[in-house]
Amino acid sequence: MELLGTGALRKMEVALESPVRYRLRLDDDSLIDMNRLLGQPIALHYEGQINCLHCGRKTRKSFNQGYCYPCFTRLPQCDSCIVKPETCHFHEGTCRDPAWGERNCFAPHIVYLANSSGLKVGITRRTQIPTRWIDQGAIEALPILEVDNRLHSGLLEQIFAAHVSDKTNWRAMLKGDVPPVELEAERDRLLTLCAGEIETLKSEYGAEAIRNLSDQQAVRIEYPVLEYPQKIATFNFDKSPDVSGTLLGIKGQYLILDSGVINIRKFGAYRVSISA
Repeated sequence: MELLGTGALRKMEVALESPVRYRLRLDDDSLIDMNRLLGQPIALHYEGQINCLHCGRKTRKSFNQGYCYPCFTRLPQCDSCIVKPETCHFHEGTCRDPAWGERNCFAPHIVYLANSSGLKVGITRRTQIPTRWIDQGAIEALPILEVDNRLHSGLLEQIFAAHVSDKTNWRAMLKGDVPPVELEAERDRLLTLCAGEIETLKSEYGAEAIRNLSDQQAVRIEYPVLEYPQKIATFNFDKSPDVSGTLLGIKGQYLILDSGVINIRKFGAYRVSISA
C-alpha cells in the first residue's frame, strides 16, 4: 500500500456534488480525495497520540470530538448550550466567550426538515448549509424557517420536536434503506400543527424574528456508495489501532468498509496514517 498521509484527523470536508465530494483532512494542510479511493483497499493506523484541536496539548482522552479537558471546560464551542441551544445563557452575562457568541450564535440560523433515517427537524447556521445536512447523512433536506440567532432556532426546534424526531438513527442511515419523505407536505403539516406556539414566540420576540421560507424547495443529496452494509460493525481506535478493508462508500462522516464502518468525526485529533 502507498502511504497517503499522516496527521491529526479532522472532520471530512464536503462539497454538494453528485455524488457528494469528500476530502479527508489531516492536520491543517493535508487533504486526501476520498472519492477516488472507492473500491480500493485502504488502511488507517492510529499512532497512539491525541493532540487537542484548539491548544495542541497532548491528551490521553478526547472530549467533544477533539479537545483536551481544560479546553472542553472553558471553550464556548464546547458549552452545553451548543447541544441544547434553547438553554443559551448569553443574556445572563455568563457566555464563556461573548465575542465568539456574537460571531457564531447571533448569526442567521435555519430551522430545517431532513430525511436521514426518517423525518427529523434540525437547526444550523445559514452558512453551514448544506454541510450540516451532509454530515448527518441526509438524503433530502428543506429549510422551513429563518431566525436571527441560535436561541430562537433552539426554541423552535423544541416546538417541532414534540411532533417529529430531532435525532438521526445512524445505523439506519448507514444501511441506506431510508424511504423518501414528502418534505414540503411535512413542512405544511408541522407549521399548521405548531402555528399557535410559533405565534407565541413572535409575540415575545417580534413578528420579524421568525421568517417563513415557504419558497424553498427540497435539496436531494446523493452519496458516493458502491454498496451499503447489511449489518453494522464499528471500528474504534480506542480499542484497536488498525482499521482496514475495501472502501465501499462514504456517508455522513462515516467511511463504509467491507469489514465495518468508522465515524471519522468521532476521532477528531487522533493522529493516524492512511494508506491505499
